[in-house]
Amino acid sequence: MTDAPPAEGLERVRAAASARGLDVEIRERPAARSLVEAAALLGLPTAGIVKTLVVKRSDDTYLFALVPGDRAISWPKLRAVVGVNKLQLPDPERALAATGYERGTIVPIGSSTDWPVFADERIVGERIAMGAGAHGYSLFVDADALIAAYGATVADISQAAD
Repeated sequence: MTDAPPAEGLERVRAAASARGLDVEIRERPAARSLVEAAALLGLPTAGIVKTLVVKRSDDTYLFALVPGDRAISWPKLRAVVGVNKLQLPDPERALAATGYERGTIVPIGSSTDWPVFADERIVGERIAMGAGAHGYSLFVDADALIAAYGATVADISQAAD
């Protein structure tokens, strides 16, 4: 955890969304210890929350994978779409350094670096909730608008969660 105030991450998200013409709604919610708990607090199914996973390539560059909350990354599918042989989840410190956001708050909007975005095809046409750059907040956005604003690659990159 960092000592950065929540307002800093929230303001980065708001400013970046505005710069890209994205209409976002940020809601404060009680702290959640898991995605399932966050979904319950928001009255959403787990699939309604999209996980933003920062993924490290072997050349020390990163990408964002947007996956519905009830699913997991399919590493073979994601590697095939990205066109690489090796991908991995970085440790929390590297994820923070790559995005400026702590795990549990990561979102492509306002990331310290605009890494490429890969969105699972299951989020197309949905209004989704996701991290908002600060703990205790959720961001709501039209997935199609987010995909368009970031030029995201849409593909089948997930599998049923274990």
